[in-house]
Amino acid sequence: MDAALVLSLADRVASLADRSGMHPAAQLIGAQAEGWARSRGLLLGDPDATPLGRARFERLACRIFPHAQPDRVVLFARWLMWLFALDDHFDDTPLGASATSVDGLYADLLGALRRGHTKPEAGALELALEELWRDTVPGTSPQWRHHFLRLMEEHRAACAEEAVNRRTGRIAPLADYPVLRRRSAGPFLYELAEPVLQVALDPRLKRSPAWKALVDGTADMITWANDVVSYPKESRQGTVPVTGNLVAVACRELGMAPAQAASWVVDRIARRAPQVREAARAVGAELDRLEIGPQGRKDTAAVVRVLLQAPRAHMDWLAETGRYTPPVRSPVVLLHRTAAGVARTIG
Repeated sequence: MDAALVLSLADRVASLADRSGMHPAAQLIGAQAEGWARSRGLLLGDPDATPLGRARFERLACRIFPHAQPDRVVLFARWLMWLFALDDHFDDTPLGASATSVDGLYADLLGALRRGHTKPEAGALELALEELWRDTVPGTSPQWRHHFLRLMEEHRAACAEEAVNRRTGRIAPLADYPVLRRRSAGPFLYELAEPVLQVALDPRLKRSPAWKALVDGTADMITWANDVVSYPKESRQGTVPVTGNLVAVACRELGMAPAQAASWVVDRIARRAPQVREAARAVGAELDRLEIGPQGRKDTAAVVRVLLQAPRAHMDWLAETGRYTPPVRSPVVLLHRTAAGVARTIG
């Protein structure tokens, strides 16, 4: 049960057949992203000793945006590192089993964005998020910012629900799992395609059923593939039952052994892929219905292209990341430590 099982989809699904590209400035982008995370206190010590350090999120960013401006790809890689640092904080500390504590931490994070500044006692996660927000919002519309923050609120609620599940051992029913998984996996990440590509989508289009189907389907393919590869690591931890993983849901609800459940999840991804392609075609019809002009169509095409390529880019990253392999050692990372220093940026 590893990335090879997920990569077998390349032989079954035409839209996943071609390997993803890699940004030509990947090495520099990686150095910039890691330097930022280290200087902001998100990454401490030997990078090979922690899941965050071994993850190589810059590789994922470079595969999703192989042709974007390097500084914008660095921005996306920083968002990935921040999100997964937050995820590790919930997974690896007692805070993650308390919905009240999770909700309170997230309230502090969102408060910094709405105030426009951090609290004097702010820790690394809050400081890094406020900086990310300042670097992301120039050029975005009020509607985009409002929608992004609403998606962060959805993530906040999902993280609190996952905390309850960790504490009680509850596994979400199969019928409810896709929605919970989309919300818990950082739904705001998909909004970042616009500032990374420096385009703007018509808000009417983003409210349409076709656009929602495209984003939801892309998220399902990515998160379910991640569940297959991450399940062995999550089940090895042993002290907390695996609750937020589709393999675990299939084991519980369908009575499958883990290997059989993982194959079932891969089959489900294969069935989801054509639905995503159909949603992309429906977006084209929405452009006509809404009478969106040439620039709007060009911007939409750029974002749709990223969304359609993202599942294969994520599959390729799963084959090269060390995030889900056993650590060399398990140091304690104190994410409340205040970071200092300025990372060199790509000009």
